[in-house]
Amino acid sequence: MDIVGFLKSQFICHLLICYIFIVSGLIINFIQLFTLILWPINKQLFRRINCRLAYCISSQMVMLLEWWSGTDCTLYTDPESYHKYGKENAIVILNHNFEIDFLCGWNFCERFGVLGSSKVLAKKELSYMPVIGWMWYFLEIVFCKRKWEEDRKTVVQKLLNLRDYPENFWFLIHCEGTRFTEQKHQISMQVAKAKGLPKLKYHLLPRTKGFAVTVQCLRNVVSAVYDSTLNFRNNENPTLLGVLNGKKYHADLYVRQDVPEDEQECSTWLHKLYQEKDAFQEEYYRTGTYPAVPVIPPRRPWTLLNWLFWALLLLYPLFKLLINMINSGSSLTLASFAFVIIIASVGVRWMIGVTEINKGSTYGNNDNKQKQK
Repeated sequence: MDIVGFLKSQFICHLLICYIFIVSGLIINFIQLFTLILWPINKQLFRRINCRLAYCISSQMVMLLEWWSGTDCTLYTDPESYHKYGKENAIVILNHNFEIDFLCGWNFCERFGVLGSSKVLAKKELSYMPVIGWMWYFLEIVFCKRKWEEDRKTVVQKLLNLRDYPENFWFLIHCEGTRFTEQKHQISMQVAKAKGLPKLKYHLLPRTKGFAVTVQCLRNVVSAVYDSTLNFRNNENPTLLGVLNGKKYHADLYVRQDVPEDEQECSTWLHKLYQEKDAFQEEYYRTGTYPAVPVIPPRRPWTLLNWLFWALLLLYPLFKLLINMINSGSSLTLASFAFVIIIASVGVRWMIGVTEINKGSTYGNNDNKQKQK
């Protein structure tokens, strides 16, 4: 391992990266709070400002993937569609098989300049999480409780509010509702059998109601649906911890453009789409490639420049404080500092654990007891 790789794997580096992310995120959340005064005066200005502020947070995560780990992201798509990416509003369907698939989705948004304005359908609990959850609140992210009877009215209203959004945006959606595990897959296929639907080998059964409502509410402002299928070469098993350790992965993303012709047929269209995604997955495992032209979208410098700005701003006072504490020679001060380091270490590990598959949501494990949404 070279010296750079060794440094990237050291916990102190991880701690500093998380310190920059959390402190800068809280500062930005605080600024976002003050932008609320703009909402009744100039709603569109509020939205444009918060797109830029949100970018300052989410781009730090993308920086880790692009610049810290150096992960390669190859896009397979139709050349005619490629030139439209980032220039139109779109719904982006993502598969949910890997611990960092959300990060690859953000990377896709960043390469085409829509990261700051990207939207997601997220579980309600995330809205209470500092930094990202609070950032999403100001971005008008659509939160749901995963109980459709309670969610429908709120989701529809939130989606309709996006019809006059002033920035091009991509609405990212995991139609499976939860990350793939063997247990969830077995349960999902039991539901497919009960409903007379074709079984899927590499995906969970898609949940059609949320997708159908999203298409219906955004049909007048969204130009296309991008179906995205993500895989990693050489059977790589990417993790956020691996990215943080500077491990380089090789991602392949297959994107094709389509639009459901009829809102009433969204369910049938989506099930057919996932059968095709399963076939693409099978082909990828067999050949190691997708049936489209490979292209690597140019990496933009803004994620790195944004991170360097916050690093320079926040590391100097941290190191100055540390030096002063050491010079003081106070046992109580040093013990307090050690306690803070321990708490920070636990916090960092908790944040990483949120993305781990074996510690993920149990949503989908009880579908044999509930009606598939």
